Amino acid sequence: MTNRTPHTRLPERLLSRRSWPEARFLADVLRTETVGGGLLLLGAVIALAWANSPWRSAYAELGRWVPWPGGGALHLDLDLAAWAADGLLAIFFFVVGLELKREFVAGDLRDPRRATVPVVAAIGGMLVPALCYVAVVLSTGGAGLRGWAIPTATDIAFALAVLAVVSSHLPQGLRAFLLTLAVVDDLFAIIIIAVFYTADFRPLPLLAALAPIAVFALLVQRRRTWWWALIPLAGLAWALVHASGVHATVAGVLLGFTVPVLPSRAGGPGLAERLEHRWRPVSAGLAVPVFAFFAAGVSLVDVDLGAVLTDPVVLGVAAGLVLGKTVGVFGSTFLLARFTRAELDEEITWADLLGLALLAGIGFTVSLLIGELAFGAGSPEDDRVKTAVLLGSLIAATLASTVLLRRNRVYRRISERESRDADGDGIPDVYQERTT
Repeated sequence: MTNRTPHTRLPERLLSRRSWPEARFLADVLRTETVGGGLLLLGAVIALAWANSPWRSAYAELGRWVPWPGGGALHLDLDLAAWAADGLLAIFFFVVGLELKREFVAGDLRDPRRATVPVVAAIGGMLVPALCYVAVVLSTGGAGLRGWAIPTATDIAFALAVLAVVSSHLPQGLRAFLLTLAVVDDLFAIIIIAVFYTADFRPLPLLAALAPIAVFALLVQRRRTWWWALIPLAGLAWALVHASGVHATVAGVLLGFTVPVLPSRAGGPGLAERLEHRWRPVSAGLAVPVFAFFAAGVSLVDVDLGAVLTDPVVLGVAAGLVLGKTVGVFGSTFLLARFTRAELDEEITWADLLGLALLAGIGFTVSLLIGELAFGAGSPEDDRVKTAVLLGSLIAATLASTVLLRRNRVYRRISERESRDADGDGIPDVYQERTT
């Protein structure tokens, strides 16, 4: 063992393993998201197959069907595709809000030293793709600049589904980094949607939405989890935010932020963790796959593929997801390590981080949502965005799988060591080792 003086400071470890309670919570989250990612892929594949089949008109009519034609007074006369994007995705963003609150109060983001790496990586992973998109679009005339934010989002469920398919046993430090990166990514995406993609803003409904949100907050702060009260309050808050012109999914985030994270005096998990455990399967297993089904159905019948693949919006989105995300996530982390003299955790190499940065280029749910907000659902530009997101995500997934599979044997060995429990006490031995 190397001798060191008491004043010698050990280098900061990047992508290190979490504590056992956090590792157990992370495993539950990743397990649910992996299953949800598989359902997301299934929904997208069914949509693509149906939209390019002889029965494609039925798919289009299904998305345009309005289940509540009399809801115009409340701006709720939406078709099924809009209900999936505005309604079901509010559940997804409610879970995101719970996740963000937990990360800020009890997770990695509460510690500035541990938060620095994923926050810097997320910022780099959003700025560089946006710049790639803008550069490509400007080089071809500048049409389509409104979609600059499309390639900035990472879809954690899609990424984890890819990992499950390639059987990669990523070390816990890398998985934790990927999840925290996606959480911070979602936070910035929410800000972008609220600031840059809000049209016809009406302040009165938004102010009125504060009332049900406040009552919801009062109940959850007092640990009153009456479903018959919380669900109607959440629905009213959603309807008022939707009527204000702000994208209705923001209501889900605001409601998630009101839920307390820390355990009550009686002990046990905090309310945020309990609600996340309850609603994450609904989000991953229903809300996101249904949205994918209605959002991914782009028809390529009678389409000039050559013109599509040379379209500036398609090239900008694909370049942002594949090149921009990789350079942004990997480059920002590398520079942070270089200037702070931090080191990667044991058994993790820069090649592993490169694979993770490529994996972050898989965009789907939020990318498709921003595309709809930027160009309008069903518009020609929106169809090109769908093509670009699917193409860019496929390329990113293929490249990430190629890089990560080369180290899969090492990952499997690390995974076996992280799960070994020789004394049978339910806690892996690696979390009980004492450092000397």
